[in-house]
Amino acid sequence: MTTTTTTPATGARGTSPAGVAARPPQRNNLPTARYTMAQMRRSGGRLAAAGIAILIGTAFVAVTLLAGNVITRATYDTIAARYADADVLVTTSGNDWRADVEAVRGTDGVIAADPVRSTYLGFTDGSVATYAESIARPQDDRLIPLDLADGKWPSERGEIALPADVAERLRVGIGDEIETNRWVVTDPETGDGEDVAETVRVVGLTEDPYGAYAYSGGAVVATAADIEEWSEEPVPGETFEIAALLEPSALSDGEPTPAMRDALDSAVVSGGEHAVKTVDEHAQQVSAERTGGEDLVFLVFVLSFAAIALLVAGLVIANTFQVLVAQRTRTLALLRCIGAGRGQLYRSVLLEAAVLGLLASIGGVAVGVLLAQTALFVAPQFDLGVPLPTTVTITPQVVLVPLAVGTLVTLVAALAPARNATRVAPLAALRPAEAPSVRKGAGRVRAVFSALATVGGFVLVGLGVFLGTSGQTEIGLAATVLGGAISLIGVIVGTVFWLPKVAALLGALVTRTGPASRLAAANTLRNPRRTSATATALLIGVTLIMTMTTGAAAARQTADSTLDESFPVDLIVMPGGGDVPPSAVGDVAGVDAVSTVTEVYAADGQLPGDGYVYVRGAEVGDLRATVNDTPALDALEPGTILLTESDLEYLEVAEGDTLEITGAGGTVPLTVTLTSNGGLANLVTLADLRKIDPDARFDQVWASLSTEADPADALADVQDVLSDDNLFITGPAAQRAQFEQVINVMLGIVVGLLAVAVVIAVIGVANTLSLSVIERRRESATLRAIGLSKSQLRGMLAVEGMLIAGVGAVLGIVLGLVYGWTGALTVLSVMGGVTLTVPWLDLGVVLVVSVVAGLIASVAPARSALKASPVEALGGE
Repeated sequence: MTTTTTTPATGARGTSPAGVAARPPQRNNLPTARYTMAQMRRSGGRLAAAGIAILIGTAFVAVTLLAGNVITRATYDTIAARYADADVLVTTSGNDWRADVEAVRGTDGVIAADPVRSTYLGFTDGSVATYAESIARPQDDRLIPLDLADGKWPSERGEIALPADVAERLRVGIGDEIETNRWVVTDPETGDGEDVAETVRVVGLTEDPYGAYAYSGGAVVATAADIEEWSEEPVPGETFEIAALLEPSALSDGEPTPAMRDALDSAVVSGGEHAVKTVDEHAQQVSAERTGGEDLVFLVFVLSFAAIALLVAGLVIANTFQVLVAQRTRTLALLRCIGAGRGQLYRSVLLEAAVLGLLASIGGVAVGVLLAQTALFVAPQFDLGVPLPTTVTITPQVVLVPLAVGTLVTLVAALAPARNATRVAPLAALRPAEAPSVRKGAGRVRAVFSALATVGGFVLVGLGVFLGTSGQTEIGLAATVLGGAISLIGVIVGTVFWLPKVAALLGALVTRTGPASRLAAANTLRNPRRTSATATALLIGVTLIMTMTTGAAAARQTADSTLDESFPVDLIVMPGGGDVPPSAVGDVAGVDAVSTVTEVYAADGQLPGDGYVYVRGAEVGDLRATVNDTPALDALEPGTILLTESDLEYLEVAEGDTLEITGAGGTVPLTVTLTSNGGLANLVTLADLRKIDPDARFDQVWASLSTEADPADALADVQDVLSDDNLFITGPAAQRAQFEQVINVMLGIVVGLLAVAVVIAVIGVANTLSLSVIERRRESATLRAIGLSKSQLRGMLAVEGMLIAGVGAVLGIVLGLVYGWTGALTVLSVMGGVTLTVPWLDLGVVLVVSVVAGLIASVAPARSALKASPVEALGGE
């Protein structure tokens, strides 16, 4: 027997066993995981675009982290090259360095310890001469930073090992004898001395693989006893370094144990300040000193790239899932009709995002590691001049950070599309909703937030510039970066208000080309949210690229000025064991790479009291043709002397004071003029120098190189032509070229990395245009039905894509110029005056590439719009 019942909720009739109350029907439990996997297989093509975006983003993060490790390691290795395999450095400023060395050597756990010192000596075979830095062979060959290319290390007095190129210049080989020349002071009060020559025998040839002595062209190795005799005593109170090699028992994880540190610290017996540190700790300290301690700059550098890639990738992923939700509207409606709950649909979209994010992130980490390893494999082919590791170091952070961040960004980007999926009504949503109108484009809260963020951000940027130019670089940089981020967020949030109008205004320029162009211009205004979303990803990418290229242009100009101050001339010939012969001028000028030369004379002048000053003079016209920092010569006039800030303090004078200098020719009053260029200190006109001493000695030859010359080759050529004279020849241009090469390589890496953001942005443009096609499917069909051809429809989408991309690019260029200039003013002011420039070539390339990218991004959506016939598309609605 059965009983007929009616359910309260629906009024439907049903049956139940006698005596058992009827239960309401249960909501269908959608198998979320199985359904999600099926949907992912069906949407593989669309998900591939989002997957590529997150893969590129996470690869970007992985490469950035790996690059940070490599850059840090390479920097430290370059600084630490002179210490070879030393485990620890003991620094002391005591007055008995020999006692400290012996005390360190006698400490338990120390295998070997040697002082880190060198001296400059002249070498000649009788017909050819050269000047070279010389070092002592240490107790343990693991403490020598050079490699033995041939022969053996010196083991007896009178034996030396020469750099291979020095041996070639002297035309000697293993077993040959040459002379070494040095100046020995016999009267410390007057500075008088004599040139002492000794015969030495070449027993080995060396190489300098890590450039430990690149500035001096390599180092000659002799016995410790010879270097002891040939070297001058270190000045008491100056920092002196002792490199030590430790036993394994004295090390823990490659560093000296606390007990070993204490023992070495206690070993110093000469008094003064002393410290015990590892070579890496020393390298880190020197690196911080060279960069002004601006560790925050590198931290922001690394984290900014990670945020850039993931922000752009997040926008692309959000747009991709919006497209997927729009494509699945009918499916979602049917699922709701058969009982699927909002929560099930919400979890389904998020599960799809999590799976996609995890798989793409794994691929991104693998690609990032592969790219970094490939870079390390290829880098030695370019002879970068710095030691690089042969393999990447894969730390947990390199793997886990990109995985976690990539998956999290994908989930966050999918939240809004997932929420939209739950809003699909069971019946009313069986047909796609009409595109939002302009009135629904934005609200007052959004407008207020955008205005406050934009204005407040730029005010913070201005504050950062003020602090940076006032000397508070770290605080200023933090304020500028934070203000830039806030203002960029404000601009992005507010794009929905003004960007479509700008696009339509730009579109007015192309409306006369036909109906397709007019429709494309009108479409940019119909859905402000879609238009702003399409342009935002590209706007971010272009803004960041222009920020870096603009900042790079300012950095390059500023660096050029700074290098001009550090290296006022390209090449200098100075006395070695004797005077510079007058013939050296013609010899140097005859080298093809040399463009101009200047004769520099010198004299010793007496100051009021017991002080002395070393004065140099040259013809001002010759100096202007040779010196790189020509503005520094503007103040050099008859009756003036150029002095640095430290010179003013030492001489206890101020700028504008009169300094009376007395020489063999009489007393000459000179007006003190301040210069920031240390290479031009104590410089006067040649006429004034002749007044001080009519017989001023010929002291140096300054030379400038032609722009196409290789500085290292030019230095070698000059050394060859002057090989008959015992002269010291240095090539600041070679070191300047190394600095410029590092700057160019780093800027190339930066622009290359940011180009990745543009690639991701192009994917975003294609995805949002696809969403536009889906939303306008009925409209496109109507246009086709009334006579719009396939080529015209394709042209409409192409023009629309180029308009939106062009607007995003133009606005990105403007913002990039502003951010680049303000960033340069903040960071580079510590170096002196900052030169702001517009990188016109980069600007034009970015604009053209962006417009072409918009054109390319329209290809796939256009094909989708043309697949269905007009009747089929109309019927589907």
